[in-house]
Amino acid sequence: MRALYDVVAPAKLNLFLHVIGRRVDGFHLLQSLFVLTDWHDTLHFERRSDGTLQRHDLGASLPTTDLCLRAAQALQAASGTSQGADISILKAVPWGAGMGGGSSDAASTLLALNRLWGLNWSRTRLMELGLQLGADVPFFLRGENAFVEGVGERITPVHFPAQHFVVLKPAASLETRAVFSSPLMVRDTQPVIVESWIQNGAFVNGDGTLWGQNDLQSAAEALCSEVALAAKILKQHLGNSRMTGSGSAVFSVVQPQAQVRSQSAACLPVDLPPGWSARCCGSLPQHPLAEWVED
Repeated sequence: MRALYDVVAPAKLNLFLHVIGRRVDGFHLLQSLFVLTDWHDTLHFERRSDGTLQRHDLGASLPTTDLCLRAAQALQAASGTSQGADISILKAVPWGAGMGGGSSDAASTLLALNRLWGLNWSRTRLMELGLQLGADVPFFLRGENAFVEGVGERITPVHFPAQHFVVLKPAASLETRAVFSSPLMVRDTQPVIVESWIQNGAFVNGDGTLWGQNDLQSAAEALCSEVALAAKILKQHLGNSRMTGSGSAVFSVVQPQAQVRSQSAACLPVDLPPGWSARCCGSLPQHPLAEWVED
């Protein structure tokens, strides 16, 4: 195998995100429902025999050593392979949105190079390596919508019915570290019993509001007024809103689904501020690359 083209890296939404405590090492303990979406980056991989790893940006320029390149370097080092790769990436998922774009790129890179280099690593082994790169990477490697706990290492797959969303991304981006460092962030939400929630839980309440909350949202809104404005716009026009991850993107669950399809050309009947973007997207039943690796 010489190359892999059009490899997708899907974004995720956190339908809720609760911070339930903090470990002695300072890492926060989370509970969240992660859902894969059809909004994705696209990557291309060409194998090299000289061991060189090089990234080529097909759109906006990324940092010199982004998470995608770090993932390739980590897998090369851990496997001891002498092979390299040219990695081309076309970004579509915005940076600093809380949609896991960088983590998803890293996961798809691990899956693609595992195949391109003929390493035949198991999913479990890739997930162990992925956790060293970022808390969200194991979720994308697991390949299913899931209830995620701890610092991202405890993943319980869940069946998630097909759903559509409108995602509103302000021009501003947020740095995860700044949000988690804010004194306004809630850190003591009562834990959910996973088995009970999966059996009885519904992510949309009877009145159309979203179950739970995002414990990072108050801190994010204090750091970036555009997050609060985005949430206000979505709630006004679609009846519900919530920030995903550490922001700055905000989403609404849209019902009925047919309404989203009819609005696909114009997600919101409102003029957005300069640099803002709105997109309709749907949930995925599983990661498009889920069958590229065995457990």
